Amino acid sequence: MARHVFLTGPPGVGKTTLIQKATEVLKSSGMPVDGFYTEEVRQGGRRIGFDVVTLSGIRGPLSRIGSEPLPGKRECRVGQYVVDLTSFEQLALPVLRNAGASGRPGQSICVIDEVGKMELFSQPFIQAVRQVLSTPGTVVLGTIPVPKGKPLALVEEIRTRKDVKVFSMFTPSRCYGPESLTVSSEAFPWPTSLRALWMLPRSESSGCI
Repeated sequence: MARHVFLTGPPGVGKTTLIQKATEVLKSSGMPVDGFYTEEVRQGGRRIGFDVVTLSGIRGPLSRIGSEPLPGKRECRVGQYVVDLTSFEQLALPVLRNAGASGRPGQSICVIDEVGKMELFSQPFIQAVRQVLSTPGTVVLGTIPVPKGKPLALVEEIRTRKDVKVFSMFTPSRCYGPESLTVSSEAFPWPTSLRALWMLPRSESSGCI
C-alpha cells in the first residue's frame, strides 16, 4: 500500500504551488510538517536561479546563473545554473535527518521539493531521502521531475517503490483547489488527518486532469 506521495510534471506546471497548498491544509489540521521547497529567484523579470526554503522560513541559494564554485570545490552545474551544494546541504539535511530519526512519536509529514538533478549532486541528500522513506510513521510529500535524458537513479528508485504513489500533473495548479482535497481511504491506508493530503482534479470537463 502507498504511504508516500510524489508529484511529477514539467517545469512551471505548479508542483511547488500545489505542495505549498497541501502543506497549509496539513498544518491547519494539526499534523506535524517539516521539510523544504525550491523557489525561483528572479531579477528584472529574468530567472537567475533557485533558492531552497525550509518550512520554518529559512532561505538560502540552491543555484545561480554564472556563479563560480568556491576555490577547491568541484563545479556542480545543471545547464546554465551552478549549484551551491554547501548552502543546499546546510538547509536541507538537518530537516531530513530530523524527519528520518527513529523513535519519533506519532505520524508526521516530510516535504521534499524536489528530488531533482541539482539536489542529487549531494550524496548525503540521497542517503537522507532513503532514510526518510524508510522511517516508520513518516509520510513524504515530494516532487520529482518527468523522465528526460539519462535516468536519475534515485528518482527511478522512488517511482518504483511499492510504498510510493506518483501523481502526474500536466495542467496548471489553478485547476486544483482546496475543495478537492480528498484521498480515498480505500486507496491509501492513512489516518483521517492524512486523507486530506492531496489535491485531486476537480473535473475532466473543466479541462483539468
